[in-house]
Amino acid sequence: MQETILVTGGAGYIGSHTAIALAERGHRVVIVDNLANSSRRAVERIGELARAEVDFHEVDLVDNEALGEVFGQHAISSVIHFAGLKAVGESVAEPLGYYRTNLISTINLLEQMEANHVWDLVFSSSATVYGDPDLLPIPEDAKLQPTNPYGRTKLMIEDICRDVAAADDRWRISLLRYFNPVGAHPSGRIGEDPRGIPNNLVPYVMQVAVGRRDQVQVYGDDWNTADGTGVRDYIHVVDLAMGHLAALDHLEPGCDVFNLGTGTGASVFEIIKTTENVSGRPIPFEVIGRRDGDIATSLADPSKANRNLEWRADRSLDVMLADSWNWQSKHPNGFADDDPGAPTDAPAPDPDGGGASPMPTS
Repeated sequence: MQETILVTGGAGYIGSHTAIALAERGHRVVIVDNLANSSRRAVERIGELARAEVDFHEVDLVDNEALGEVFGQHAISSVIHFAGLKAVGESVAEPLGYYRTNLISTINLLEQMEANHVWDLVFSSSATVYGDPDLLPIPEDAKLQPTNPYGRTKLMIEDICRDVAAADDRWRISLLRYFNPVGAHPSGRIGEDPRGIPNNLVPYVMQVAVGRRDQVQVYGDDWNTADGTGVRDYIHVVDLAMGHLAALDHLEPGCDVFNLGTGTGASVFEIIKTTENVSGRPIPFEVIGRRDGDIATSLADPSKANRNLEWRADRSLDVMLADSWNWQSKHPNGFADDDPGAPTDAPAPDPDGGGASPMPTS
């Protein structure tokens, strides 16, 4: 049955891939995005790849009146909420902006949903809520100890969702904590397009491979891992998108939380080597000192999502990086290659935070 699903931040990296999956399933997709760190080209590609009409509204969720007008124009049945500021480093430098934008936009969204009797929500949370984990792989009931304002806004929003669900049993909310999204649509038509210097390892490595950056800085090779570099749980963005559809399919009254990851890890050196293999190009790198706040390893325990959502991330690291390279090699400057007037180096938050290092990136 076709439903109308609102995707906030739907022009962004993860949102656009999820929008394609929703449209391909036959749902009507309504995208709200302020385009602060995304491209209108992505919206065009969603419709093109899914062969479906997509409704787009250039709206900032902080503008409650404008958001209300979107709800007034569409018979929305459920919401997937990606929108928000998402760069770890920037959140440390500008905490008030992060608290204001991320919290107010979500409160506005929940108020509009309640006013319009929309009770189904999938929220884009993050593994950053775990901070430096006490247990590996990390289960959903692990201690929550975010170490930066970005992560704290994610945890605060989770708490808000739990509170509203406890207050009204009509709510059905799924909180998805995902780990390190990478890859791109297999067509190579959409992919990760951070503005300015990438904060995440994989897009930085890809920009080195394509010639936009000189070399990768590796923050320490003396970690307690097999090759001394940080290990992270990378998940293909298409697998991640399908996790959102699975969460929609399995919504139940109340508020539940799920890790979305593979349960296996790859080191910084493995990412560099695999990228060299899939691109056929050398990736120069320099090992420098560790960064404050870095951790050695972060791995998801995805067994709850595997079991309860009947979902599994099964694309390999080779496929993840081959698809990333397919996108980057066709679009050396991202969507700006199709829009010569678009900026390519304007500083802006990257979709998932982290850095060209072993730092967490989601």
